[in-house]
Amino acid sequence: MNDRLNTFYETIKGRRISMLGIGVSNTPIAKIFAAKGAIVTAHDKRTREKLGKTADELEAAGVKLCLGEDYLKDLDADIIFRTPGMKFYLPELVAARERGAVVTSEMEVFFDLCPCKIIAVTGSDGKTTTTTIISKMLEKQGYKVFLGGNIGRALLPEVENMGKDDFAVVELSSFQLISMRRSPDIAVITNMSPNHLDMHKDMDEYINAKKNIILHQNAFGRAVLNLDNDITRSMVPDTRGACLMFSRKQKVNFGSFLDGDKLCYADKSGVYEVMKTSDIFIDGMHNVENYLAAISAVWGLVDIENMKEVARTFKGVEHRREFVRELDGVKYYNDSIATTPSRTMAGLEAYNQKVILIAGGYDKKIPFDVMGPTVVRKVKTLILIGATAKKIEESVKKAPEYREGNPQIIHAASLEEAVNIARRVSQKGDIVTLSPACASFDMFKNFETRGEVFKDIVNSLK
Repeated sequence: MNDRLNTFYETIKGRRISMLGIGVSNTPIAKIFAAKGAIVTAHDKRTREKLGKTADELEAAGVKLCLGEDYLKDLDADIIFRTPGMKFYLPELVAARERGAVVTSEMEVFFDLCPCKIIAVTGSDGKTTTTTIISKMLEKQGYKVFLGGNIGRALLPEVENMGKDDFAVVELSSFQLISMRRSPDIAVITNMSPNHLDMHKDMDEYINAKKNIILHQNAFGRAVLNLDNDITRSMVPDTRGACLMFSRKQKVNFGSFLDGDKLCYADKSGVYEVMKTSDIFIDGMHNVENYLAAISAVWGLVDIENMKEVARTFKGVEHRREFVRELDGVKYYNDSIATTPSRTMAGLEAYNQKVILIAGGYDKKIPFDVMGPTVVRKVKTLILIGATAKKIEESVKKAPEYREGNPQIIHAASLEEAVNIARRVSQKGDIVTLSPACASFDMFKNFETRGEVFKDIVNSLK
């Protein structure tokens, strides 16, 4: 165990710690902190019945529970760990800071205590796939890699297992980054577009939160930015160390780019061909971009042949244009990860035919207008569900190319009804894809649950 971690655990002995939100990040560290002698309370809006065995496990570990609608009432802890999905400027948190409490998060403390180099990825779309590709490339090279963060695994509990020559590869959301005052050794921003405007004050706050991934790097840091995206390109002056660009539209002097069907890397010593688009197992131009970002992130750490081997063998991450089954000549795909219009648009562009699209969900207060023209061009039947159904329909009908019935638009009351409608209107050779362009919270716990339910429904079709 490293000295900084030992010191931290000594510091929290006897201190009152409140964990706000019982989820992926806070549940494991609540147990660890209690075992290290802290007085831990876990707070959550859910009832004990909804938490199920997790509540029993926490209490067995010595953690006190504060549950229900008043879970933030009388928040008087010395140290408060907020869950990533909680608004940073929540009145209860502002009040806690004003009275001298420490308000932090699992990821902030992890960055303070991590003994190895950190590579972190953020962006509006492509974060999980890019993060996973980077981790697999490093593993292929022979490094010990710890993968976590917004991808679904807390990393603070792993600190004691990390060595200085290992790598932590982390996916970071805007909610995690908004309060960060440290940046990773290598930072990647895949792209930026409107997202999570239900949780952020405005687009500027969302952008500034993401920007924290590069703002606190020193001169030895590496920033990897998307040259093709206006917002990420504008961040170049904010970088302090090496700034590598990636682009699928033009050549770059330092970084990676697409030249015809070749993914190349350029620096002062020359231009190197890394792989061809045909080497990449997962299709779609958005995945070419993900590989370009990964190449710039690991250049100098991973040999070209190992990068290429990962591209040839990596079959993608679950819920990302995941093939579910073929029934009566119709192929079904699960793209539940598509929680933004731009992500859905990228998924649609990967198909070489018009598809049957199931879309809609929780309203994150982001505009759908940009999505309309792509839907008109790439969708034959649009089946809408959830709180945003009417907004998406309006965006499609406003598209200049829209004509009545092109696409056909149908509303469904549930995901199951949507799948049944898709089956009824589909013909041999068709593609049905769940690519919602929205979060899932109006109907499901998260996008993973939505994707699992979709797969269950599709696999139960007779």
